Amino acid sequence: MVEPPCDSGIQGVFARPYIDLEPYLDLAPLDEIHEEICLGLTQVPIDYTGGSHRTMGIMPPSRSGEAFADYGEVIRGLGDEEFATFQRLSDDPSSIESSARAGLEFGEEREIPLSRRQMLWLKFRHGVYFPWKVYVELIPNRYWSDKSRSEGKDFTRLAKSFFPRTIAYVKRLPFASIGRCNIMGLEANDHGTVHHDGEGRAPDSEPDHFITLCPAGNKRLFLWDERARRKTAVAGRAYWFNDHDYHGVEADPYFRYSVRIDGTFTPEFIEALRRDHARAVDVTPPAPPAPPAPPAPPAQAERAPQGAGEAAA
Repeated sequence: MVEPPCDSGIQGVFARPYIDLEPYLDLAPLDEIHEEICLGLTQVPIDYTGGSHRTMGIMPPSRSGEAFADYGEVIRGLGDEEFATFQRLSDDPSSIESSARAGLEFGEEREIPLSRRQMLWLKFRHGVYFPWKVYVELIPNRYWSDKSRSEGKDFTRLAKSFFPRTIAYVKRLPFASIGRCNIMGLEANDHGTVHHDGEGRAPDSEPDHFITLCPAGNKRLFLWDERARRKTAVAGRAYWFNDHDYHGVEADPYFRYSVRIDGTFTPEFIEALRRDHARAVDVTPPAPPAPPAPPAPPAQAERAPQGAGEAAA
């Protein structure tokens, strides 16, 4: 399909809101991959992610209320007794010094990650909203800035045991290197809070390379234009978008998931995308409108000499 041109409120990819990758990839294996993932998710430990987008400062002002209870705000507001409970639920309580709690940061992209028990307690006791309640790292990655780097990384033992077809397919994708691969799912009726990823970058720089796969084709991602207060739906079972643009997921009455693979595209693949989708930007100012034609002269009694009209044109 052809994506609509990118407007000024979305940075996009090659001047388009996103790129539909279905014409470039063999999606025939996605049906059997869907079966494998649905079964595999019953066999592996499940984590949460999200839940602190407002604290992280990555939500658009017009939609920040959709985060509901944010765990960064909740943790800062815990009393001493509640913080002691939170500390005991850590996988490593000794790493949390309660006397220095004012300077500690918890969760994704922070010094101290949350344990599964801490996330559940924050949800049950304080109503924290974790949008992605199914999160499985097939290739773990600690910090966002390292997600495209493959050095020292590999698929986990559990991933190799329960998702072998998925791994084989990911390895065939047009990446020169892969630094991160995960499954992200939303429970029925949950929405993905609108946010952007990563740190700021120059507007004219190329977006980070990644592919999102939606084997079931039922996850309704959208891009959010904060300036125009407008959504752009992202269609297809395989796509690439600029993750520095605001994006979110619509709520639906059923479970949805996607597989995201981060890395560096092969030169041939990125060149094919650039050739097919990039368009030259004309920065020449438009020419001023032509002046109105002068009124026709009044009819003359004598006929003008032949050729006078052509000479005046």
